[in-house]
Amino acid sequence: MAVKKMLFIILKALGIIVGIIALYIALGYLLPFIEVSAKDDGQKKEIPIYIYTNGVHTDIVMPVKNDLYDWSSKVPFANTKSKKTDYKYIGIGWGDKGFYLDTPTWADLKFSTAFKAAFWLSESAMHCTYYETMKEGDDCKMIMISKNQYKKLVEFVENKFDRDLNGNFILIPTNAVYGNNDAFYDAKGKYSFLDTCNTWANNALKVAGQKAALWTPTDYGIFLHYK
Repeated sequence: MAVKKMLFIILKALGIIVGIIALYIALGYLLPFIEVSAKDDGQKKEIPIYIYTNGVHTDIVMPVKNDLYDWSSKVPFANTKSKKTDYKYIGIGWGDKGFYLDTPTWADLKFSTAFKAAFWLSESAMHCTYYETMKEGDDCKMIMISKNQYKKLVEFVENKFDRDLNGNFILIPTNAVYGNNDAFYDAKGKYSFLDTCNTWANNALKVAGQKAALWTPTDYGIFLHYK
């Protein structure tokens, strides 16, 4: 009887786990189709921003510098390998630190990394990438926003960075950068299967008054509203 009871408990637990996974997949597919409409603040749409995906992560891409904000003062060019100072755009994404630094390709993904990321057990990071130009395509869409909307977007993105005692963004010393034009910084918050890098980017669009999914864990859920 004890063996049967134990077997029943194990099967019940597995059934619950499978059910949760199935529900997550269903919601992850269906909820992104519910669109949060853009909010027109009545101001001139004069600042270009971009949503850009590498196929997994969505970044919010903004002008490096304009009359409202200078990202290079917070994310120094000198922290990139190239140290070039003529970049025109900066892409910023939030995500799990382990995924960013220890998983350059899906082939490098470890169970421990995925498990920690899914269940609030690891730290997060900001990935900042400088660009000379931006080119629209299936992976990159331009959005024109007003100055007030841009201010709200900047505040949202800036507030996700962790800071030292002097208020500066905290650079993560690592050789695990993706190229000559990027760097990683410590971030606030815990990544999870409910709050992913794409969920964060989607929320950034909401804050800026732009079209977004009600909720999405994937880049697809964002880009389907910008086809």
